[in-house]
Amino acid sequence: MKPKNLLSTPSTSDRRTFLKTGGVAAAALLTKGAIAAETPRTLPPLPDNTKTVAAMPTRNLGKTGYKVGIFSLGGQASLEKPANFDVAVPIIERALDLGVNYIDTSSIYGGPERWSEQYVGRVMKTRRNEAFLATKTKERTREGSLRMIEKSLQLLNTDHVDLWQLHDVGLPEDVDAIFAKGGAMEALIEMHDQKVVRYLGVTGHYRPEALIDAVNRYNFDTILMAMNAADTHIHSFTDKLLPLVVEKQMGIIGMKVPSRGRLLASWTPPSLDAQRHSWEGSAIAHRPGVMTMKDAMNFTLTQPVSTVIIGCDNIAQLEENVQIARNFTPLSNSQMAALNELAAPVAEQSLFFRFTDRSKG
Repeated sequence: MKPKNLLSTPSTSDRRTFLKTGGVAAAALLTKGAIAAETPRTLPPLPDNTKTVAAMPTRNLGKTGYKVGIFSLGGQASLEKPANFDVAVPIIERALDLGVNYIDTSSIYGGPERWSEQYVGRVMKTRRNEAFLATKTKERTREGSLRMIEKSLQLLNTDHVDLWQLHDVGLPEDVDAIFAKGGAMEALIEMHDQKVVRYLGVTGHYRPEALIDAVNRYNFDTILMAMNAADTHIHSFTDKLLPLVVEKQMGIIGMKVPSRGRLLASWTPPSLDAQRHSWEGSAIAHRPGVMTMKDAMNFTLTQPVSTVIIGCDNIAQLEENVQIARNFTPLSNSQMAALNELAAPVAEQSLFFRFTDRSKG
């Protein structure tokens, strides 16, 4: 697919003005003429957090050549709460200090203000070369996605992101829209070719079929997919999707590992009313979970993933997760089977994201 001239859209003038006045070094990249007038752009070397190798095991992020620590920081939990700089920024700083070398965020985390990208950007302003930086677009059109990456660059205080992903691909209609003429895939390819983004990925947690279709249509570098001890009980990604992406040698990033706590015995269900008014309320929980955070992480890490991303509420949680990663030993087949069986009674509440009403967008 040949990249198209971004000057063909009415918003290009505004986009160019924004990027230049915003001080983002990618400013000139959004016009074909500017590219021709300059020497070819090259991306900097891959990020290098010198603490990672001593902090935890590392694995290949697919065929990218990047060695990622097996625990990575998710962009939700404290990192998506409004006006939470005093809590979120120290978590990100501490993660880098502890050797975490991959940070996940998204253009929709934290609502229209995109708080998560703001917090990450506050740290990236001075520590960009220590973290492989991943963000996402939920938009399904080329123009919408270009607006997303433009704002992401500004908020993240960078001129490039290491991984740009299609967010929450769950239905056949998502895939068709993304790959249609004028769809989001055009934006991903353009920004990759113009060296604004280093790698391309796809994400999802709803059902495996749409993701299978997407990765068969394009050779993505990575996939971010829901993988936890309850997965095989309902619309299994492990059974249906995982073998395909392993065969394609993609970087595999596991998410929903403790399922926002719902797998954990230490978790207390909120009131029914609170659940009904939350995203997690798509599957009402009536009881705590059944395992420890160590069990939950070790279960997913025993599978062929590159890393797992987990959002943290506080520094204590972050430090616990890094310690679990540092001490990780693969589970035996019998241990895996036992945890999978243990999760059965809480499978629905732990896979709440597979019961959301997709008709609401």
